Amino acid sequence: MATPEMLSTRITNMAESATLAMAAKAREYKAKGINVIGLSLGEPDFKTPQHIQDGAKAAIDEGKYFAYPPVNGYLDLREAISAKLKNENGLDYAPDQIVVSNGAKQSIANVFQAIINEGDEVVVFSPFWVSYSALIELAGGIPVYVKGGIEDDFKATASQLSAAVTDKTKAIIFSSPCNPTGSVFTKEELEAIAKVVIENDLVAIADEIYEHINYSGAHASIGAVEGMQDRTVTVNGMAKGFAMTGWRVGYIGAPLWLAKACSKIQGQFTSANCGIAQRAAYTALTTDLAPTKAMAEEYLRRRALVKELLDEIPGFKTNVPQGAFYFFPDVSAYFGKSTGDKTISNASDLSMYILENAHVSVVTGEAFGDPDCIRISYAASEEDLRTAIARIKEALSKLS
Repeated sequence: MATPEMLSTRITNMAESATLAMAAKAREYKAKGINVIGLSLGEPDFKTPQHIQDGAKAAIDEGKYFAYPPVNGYLDLREAISAKLKNENGLDYAPDQIVVSNGAKQSIANVFQAIINEGDEVVVFSPFWVSYSALIELAGGIPVYVKGGIEDDFKATASQLSAAVTDKTKAIIFSSPCNPTGSVFTKEELEAIAKVVIENDLVAIADEIYEHINYSGAHASIGAVEGMQDRTVTVNGMAKGFAMTGWRVGYIGAPLWLAKACSKIQGQFTSANCGIAQRAAYTALTTDLAPTKAMAEEYLRRRALVKELLDEIPGFKTNVPQGAFYFFPDVSAYFGKSTGDKTISNASDLSMYILENAHVSVVTGEAFGDPDCIRISYAASEEDLRTAIARIKEALSKLS
């Protein structure tokens, strides 16, 4: 008889995605008729802009995109991505250096599978997106964390990176704007990080999926720093800036040798991304960015609202994120507090307490590398944000 003991150790040792786990828990509550406000997933609450939908519909009507696409993506889409990276980011990736995947998550998984040998180390700037560590470990690597605290806007430094590098270090990975903190690295900070990368002959994996949700005035790409073009993998996609999470279109620009390796891996795992989704992505990248800019402006307005509301909760310590759509407050002031037979020992406990008592889903910071924090998404309506934070404030007031 087949039993769970037959599962591979790589699967039994793999952590479940905390964001997806909390979303599933919230759905369980909703199924019971409980009005849960979801602030746990990193998902825009906007619909995909109409002109992008129309591009996909036109592709269906043309009837040319029903066969298997090239593994690395349609050539005209890769040309559009190449042009976007050159014009907007100062990055010179030819179309054959672009690989289109089923979301940026697959893009990152491909890269790790391509470069990591058993025991190789990858320096992860922490707090970090939950899947980085799992994907590194799945490839046989060891994540090594360098942590930025809230007092430094959660940004690790070049000197911390330098101290973390060993003879086993193969690569570094970070996001800017960052999920979960919203932190944005400046050009000067990236130049200092690049110097360490070059000196130690590393690969830099730059996750720029939140590029268009940036309030700092300028987005900087580490691949554009002198000497970094041939050692940087730039990861991006359509999910966040274009409200296209369900379309599952991500991509990389990479040195040719690495792009070919990622395409080889993808050819065995999934083959190409959906043809119609690629046509939607092509439309998004070759037409007006006005809807994207309008969404970013709305997120900025919500950031101000949520900051004001969170500042009214005793014990919450928040900074002002410069991008993405998250707050990552330090909630350690509540550790050790209790109500009835429930004691809050950590951020995971607090996240569950908030779900059970405020009926709001958030995510523990432990999953992102900081057990003192929780992640709150403000990709939600103003009404939901006001209601959710009022509920959180009331529930927390019962802890003593």
